[in-house]
Amino acid sequence: MPHRYDLITILGPTASGKTALAAALAYELDAEIISADSRQVYRGMDIGTGKDLADYAIGGKHIPYHLIDIVEPGYKYNVFEYQRDFLSAYEGIRRRGKWPILCGGTGLYLESVLKGYRLLPVPENPELRARLSGMTLEELTELLRTYKTLHNTTDVDTPKRAIRAIEIEEFYRTTPVSERSFPRLEGLIVGVSIDRDLRREKITRRLRQRLDEGMADEVRQLLAKGLTPDDLIYYGLEYKYVTLYVTGQLSFADMFTRLETAIHQFAKRQMTWFRGMERRGFVIHWVDASLPMEEKIAFIRRKLQEN
Repeated sequence: MPHRYDLITILGPTASGKTALAAALAYELDAEIISADSRQVYRGMDIGTGKDLADYAIGGKHIPYHLIDIVEPGYKYNVFEYQRDFLSAYEGIRRRGKWPILCGGTGLYLESVLKGYRLLPVPENPELRARLSGMTLEELTELLRTYKTLHNTTDVDTPKRAIRAIEIEEFYRTTPVSERSFPRLEGLIVGVSIDRDLRREKITRRLRQRLDEGMADEVRQLLAKGLTPDDLIYYGLEYKYVTLYVTGQLSFADMFTRLETAIHQFAKRQMTWFRGMERRGFVIHWVDASLPMEEKIAFIRRKLQEN
C-alpha cells in the first residue's frame, strides 16, 4: 500500500455490508480494524448494535479490532472520548507496523478523526442542570435552538439528552478552546453504496434475524443487571423499541413496525451525513454493495495504487 495513506476508511449505512468488507480487506492487507460505531463501544449490547463479531474471523484467522466492548452500558460515551481512544488504537497499530482500517457508520465519529476536530471534554454543570430541570422537552428544544441549528434530533429525544446538549453548547460558548493536538491523517475513504430497495430488504431481514437471535432477552439481561429502561431508551433504535416491548408498553407487532421504520430513517440520515461530508470536501470513493467481495477488494486496491 502506498505510504502516502495513513489510514483506509470504510463507511456506509446500516446493512450495507461494510464490516464484512473491512474484515476481508484487513485479511488481505494484514491490517487491523478500528470501529467507528457509537453503540458498539458498549459491553453486553451485542445483538442490538449488530456487532457481528463472526465477520472478524476469516480463513481461520482472527482480524484484530478496536473500540468495541470498551465501556459499560449505561455510561454516556462521547465524541471527545472516541477521539482519544481512536488515537491510542491508531498509534498502537502503526507501532506494530500494520495498517489501520477505520470502519463504521457514525458520521460524527468518522468526521471527528478524519478532520482532526479539536474537542474538550465537557464537565457536568450542576447549577445549569438544576435551572433546566423543570422545563419540558419542547422548552428545552427551543432553548437548544438558540445555540445552534439542530441537525441531529437525537440530541433532543429525551429531556435528559436535551439538557446534556445545552450543557455542552454552554460550555463551548463560555470556555476558550485551547488547541488540542490531533494529527491530520491522509486517508483513502471508501463508501459502500447500496440500492435503497436492497437496503430496506436487508434491514428487515436482519431485524427479524436479530429478534430470533434473542434481542429481547439481551434487553432483559441488561435490565436485570440494574440498567433502567430510560438508560436503554437513551441508546435509541433497537434498545428504545425493544425496551418498550419488554416493559409492556408496546406489542410485538407495534415494536417491529416502529423499529423497522426507525432503522430505515436512520439509514437515510447516515447517507445524508455522508453526502454532507462530500460537500465539506471529503472525497469518498463509492463501491456497489452488490458486487462480489473480490471485486470490491480489487476496487479498493486500484484506488490505493492511484496517485
